[in-house]
Amino acid sequence: MKTRTILKLSMLTLAITAATNASANVNEKISKAVKETKVDVSLRYRFETVDQDGVDEEALASTLKSRLTLTTGKIANFGAKVEADNVTYIGSDNFNNTVNGKTDHAVVADPDGSEINQAFLQYTNKILNVTAGRQRINLDDQRFVGGVAWRQNEQTFDGYRVQLAPASIFNFDLSYVYNVNRIFGEDSAKSDLHGDIVLANAKYKFANKQSVSVYNYYLDFDGGAASTSSNTIGITYNGAFPIAKNTLAVKLGYADQEEVGDTAMSYSADYSVIDAQYKFKGYSVGAGIETLGSDGGDIGFATPLATLHKFQGFTDKFLTTPIDGLVDTYIKGSAKIGPVNVAAAYHMFEADSGNNDYGNEINITATYKLNKQVSALVKAASYSEDDGGYTDTNKLWFMVTANY
Repeated sequence: MKTRTILKLSMLTLAITAATNASANVNEKISKAVKETKVDVSLRYRFETVDQDGVDEEALASTLKSRLTLTTGKIANFGAKVEADNVTYIGSDNFNNTVNGKTDHAVVADPDGSEINQAFLQYTNKILNVTAGRQRINLDDQRFVGGVAWRQNEQTFDGYRVQLAPASIFNFDLSYVYNVNRIFGEDSAKSDLHGDIVLANAKYKFANKQSVSVYNYYLDFDGGAASTSSNTIGITYNGAFPIAKNTLAVKLGYADQEEVGDTAMSYSADYSVIDAQYKFKGYSVGAGIETLGSDGGDIGFATPLATLHKFQGFTDKFLTTPIDGLVDTYIKGSAKIGPVNVAAAYHMFEADSGNNDYGNEINITATYKLNKQVSALVKAASYSEDDGGYTDTNKLWFMVTANY
């Protein structure tokens, strides 16, 4: 056999062997990714009542959220997630869900139906996450950007996100969002917020339990929502200081907001927060003051993408900031009583511009973890109006959550 023929056969053998090994390697990676793929199931039942002055009928809502989440294993650092939600009424549906026409009842913004909550492709390595698709975005404590996970239909974001953490003390988070899937469901005229939305956030941990975040949130909405377009630049400090065997936690923040895009008016409003909490073993006490400013009583500081239920009281009276702005002065506390965690807060609301006193609110929460999968919650809120044009409102919730 000629040398050239032998060489060709050898090269062909090597190529076939390499291809076979490569194919086996790919098959092995695919098999590993399939084995690492997991399916999670979450169920959350909630009974909610709302009694509001000025609304003829009390709201009685009995709802079940069912969530199925598929998270794939990774191939070459690429993975994917698909999450589907369904909200079903079990028993009472005597409430205004914002789309069912029951306007004589108080609002419980939990429309029934099914939606794809998340669906994205993600690349991950030791310092970088890149996500493309429909996804959950919670920035800092969700004061400006969050998922509103308290509601049965979560708020998620369609777009692209880059998270970079080149060192343990620093991380950078940048997102471009072209659509916000809001809590009101696909049948609502308020279901989506379209536009050009850029969310930039950087956090630096400069000492043990000491960090500072700087952010720029550019919200240029399309259509009817354009009047709420804004650009917000701010900074937040979070610190924890050991005192004897206890801890003092401090939060300080400031932001400035101006109009962008097709906003109907030119304005500038600021935001500030001072919060301190002293944590003992088994309980804590705290107080704070949060101000959403006003531009001369013409327009208030806006937070349209925030998880608003976390702030300014559980009755959600101030989902839209009054044109005179809002000052929320509050005291709060928590304690562990046996197996039950209890928390309470008292809010006093007034205008930032002018002399309006918006009233006060008390919130109480009790949570109990039955086991690793199941937990229960009881929560109550009572708002009493003053001279701000709002109405007395009482809300009560009972909720059971199971995660598998």
